[in-house]
Amino acid sequence: MISRRLLLAAGMVAGLGLPVAGPALAQAPAQKMPVVASFSILGDFVKQVGGDRVAVTTIVGPNGDAHVYQPTPADAKAVAAAKVVFVNGLGFEGWMDRLIKASGTKAPIVVATKGITPRTGFVDHDDDEKPKAKGKDKHDHAKEGGHDHGGIDPHAWQSIANAKVYVANVRDGLIAADPDGRDVYTANAAAYTAKLDALETEVKSAMAKIPADQRRIITSHDAFGYFGEAYGLVLVAPEGVSTESEASAKDVGRIIRQIKAQKIPAVFVENVTDPRLIQRIAKESGAKVGGTLYSDALSDDKGPASTYIDMMHSNVRELSSALSS
Repeated sequence: MISRRLLLAAGMVAGLGLPVAGPALAQAPAQKMPVVASFSILGDFVKQVGGDRVAVTTIVGPNGDAHVYQPTPADAKAVAAAKVVFVNGLGFEGWMDRLIKASGTKAPIVVATKGITPRTGFVDHDDDEKPKAKGKDKHDHAKEGGHDHGGIDPHAWQSIANAKVYVANVRDGLIAADPDGRDVYTANAAAYTAKLDALETEVKSAMAKIPADQRRIITSHDAFGYFGEAYGLVLVAPEGVSTESEASAKDVGRIIRQIKAQKIPAVFVENVTDPRLIQRIAKESGAKVGGTLYSDALSDDKGPASTYIDMMHSNVRELSSALSS
């Protein structure tokens, strides 16, 4: 039986015009759940799925290079306070294990690439078009100043089909950490996946319009392999170059010969790398310098790639402009 005191209290609340707590309020947490994402692209996926229920801290922010990032005490504090931590995996964040250990966090670690079949043994092409595994030649990242992914390509988000797997893993990770938000996370993930379906159709259509013999470019480091496989583009990174090292004069000469032999029409700078190498190669080879491609990080809010969907639109727009003319 409900006591007279409780009835009086409820009457006072109603009399003041204040809402009486009920099941509907369970969907609106008083405080957003703190979560951490290791880099900006993954952070966007978490924001899209988490919506208003989460407060996302991104370790490597816009235009940041996760390959060379050095965590800070503030990063450790954020990880320690998080209820769940999202990482790319596949060796992308070589510093993340140390950060997690230093933070002392008890939060679950969700690997967003779980279930994705990774590209292995980075494949490039030499002057006579014969593929060779970069793990066996000068483009082995292990030999490039520590940029070592163990022969696995970690840039899986460059395929939109893979991005959908990221979203599913983010959804499941949020539900496990916050079961009360299941319906919200499920609905948000479904709505965002529908947007990714539409994006994939757009990208495939745009790339199909580029003449087949023009779909060859050089970028400043090897981050677009998944994109190339998914959408029919041959992307060649300068051998001996990563975000952590510079090409020698011999490397540059070989790259220029490669461009001329393969008739590569354009070279592109990435937002996380120094543009001078690509500019030099373009000047000496006669190849066109395309616009900036976004590889490992989003732009800031003022840039053209502040979300994953905007990033893919921007990259395709730059590729189409450089290769279709």
